[in-house]
Amino acid sequence: MTDAASPTPDASFHSSEQAVARLGKRRAAEWRLKLYGMIAIGVAALALVALLWNIAARTMNAATEHYIAVEAQIEPGEDDFLRVVKKSARAAFPYVSGRSGKRELYGLFSDGAADDMRRAQEAGTLETGDAVPMRFLMSDTADLYLRGEFGVLETGATTGPLAITPEGKDYRLESGSDAFAQALGQAKTGLVREAATLRRQAARQGAGITTLEERLPGLTGPEREDTLAQIARFGAERDRLEGQASALDALITGDRQVRLALTDRMASFLVAVNGGILKLTEVSAGTALARPLVPMDGENAAPEGAWSLRILDRPEIGRPVKDRQVAILETLQSDGRIEEVANWKFFSLSDSTQPEIAGIKGALIGSLWTMLVTFCLAFPIGVMAAIYLEEFAPRNRFTDFIEVNINNLAAVPSIVFGLLGLAVFLNFFGVPRSSPLAGGLVLALMTLPTVIIAARAAIRAVPPSIRWAAMGIGASRTQTVFHHVLPLAMPGILTGTIIGMAQALGETAPLLMIGMVAFITAVPEGITDSATVLPVQVFNWANASERAFDMRTAAAIAVLLAFLVVMNAVAIILRKRFERRW
Repeated sequence: MTDAASPTPDASFHSSEQAVARLGKRRAAEWRLKLYGMIAIGVAALALVALLWNIAARTMNAATEHYIAVEAQIEPGEDDFLRVVKKSARAAFPYVSGRSGKRELYGLFSDGAADDMRRAQEAGTLETGDAVPMRFLMSDTADLYLRGEFGVLETGATTGPLAITPEGKDYRLESGSDAFAQALGQAKTGLVREAATLRRQAARQGAGITTLEERLPGLTGPEREDTLAQIARFGAERDRLEGQASALDALITGDRQVRLALTDRMASFLVAVNGGILKLTEVSAGTALARPLVPMDGENAAPEGAWSLRILDRPEIGRPVKDRQVAILETLQSDGRIEEVANWKFFSLSDSTQPEIAGIKGALIGSLWTMLVTFCLAFPIGVMAAIYLEEFAPRNRFTDFIEVNINNLAAVPSIVFGLLGLAVFLNFFGVPRSSPLAGGLVLALMTLPTVIIAARAAIRAVPPSIRWAAMGIGASRTQTVFHHVLPLAMPGILTGTIIGMAQALGETAPLLMIGMVAFITAVPEGITDSATVLPVQVFNWANASERAFDMRTAAAIAVLLAFLVVMNAVAIILRKRFERRW
């Protein structure tokens, strides 16, 4: 009896046009899949680069700080250094007078300048005597102006000589060419914006009138009279706003020789001439009225090229740095009395309400104390739990229940652990609020499932032959585990622990729940002292109203990312160096 002949595939099945089409579709699908993967990787890489670039750009601004170099007279034994700063500022800029002028002048200097002098006195390095050269820390708003955060002072085109004529406390500036035409044009642009704003406000008043008129038919008595009075008020305000807008339209479309008054809602126009800086308050195409911000050396006419028109497009009302401060800063820069140095205070000072003297030292030390508590609790407890569950625990429903809950706890949102810490550690056990001990306990609970899972996986990866060989030469179960299995599993255990600690280092939500959001200026000296941590410091600075905190926020994020990268790098090195392949 012979076997039946096996069927042979028809060659045309693989070489037919339908087969070729199917093969083309499969290859096209594979190519699309590869393309989608490359696109996904590219988008992720671009997002990462954009994030890092944004953080790096802002961090570079926080890496330096500006100082103003002036002379100061410090008497031996002086202790009121803020008074010294103000007295030195008045002596350096004697032409600044009036309460508002002096307030703007003092606003260029930080209170941190007094703190610097106090620390120098304590260290015995403070120079005293007549006209001692000093460097005073600049305020955050002045520092931001120098970094271009409030607009850039651009130089406009000027031609011809400039005639200067005193007119009371101001000066009349005249030029034979259209020297101020650019200022006039930009001022009219500002008027266009202001007129549009007035018309929008008038439209809102009109909408209010329409709404009230719709209610009138159903009103009687005093209520109707009140509504009519309110309609009249809205109408008067609408007419006033529309009248102002019409007046601005007349100025915008008027003759170029019409003198236009400049307000703080328009761009600022400054004229640098004869060593001084003047601010234009009224302008036409060829003439302008200006008041001095920095006095001139003389009132002589300036030839062509010896004077310049400088324009700050952002209106004065919309920036914290006023025109007088801008003029003083420009004068200091031209005199070379502004110094930019490395901002080492960022690492040596703690939090402050003033951005220019705020640092991360307190948060950094608080993070180290918190991580120490977290490691001392999570590592031994997690490793011991993993050893018991993997090597000694019987396989029954109870241990299965424990394993399931450990896996579930690893996926619980971190804020739930914060609620647990608030209810148990703070309210029940009375652990000090906002302390590294409380934060470490909460983060240890959060990290414990990760450590247990990683440790169990590392222990399970040790070949059973190691255990059999140890017990074969007479070792007990405990000796086998602690003398042979645990040392071989330790690289994997440490890797998982470090990754869990890195995750805990970046957590914010659970620490906010236990009060570590407090404003802390002192450096914690122990685990029970009040403290904060880097992620919470970033959270606080990100919510601060001062714009200068944005740079500090980015710098703190960069430091936090550096710690996370270092911790993950250590985990990778440990795994590569000590991990064995069986």
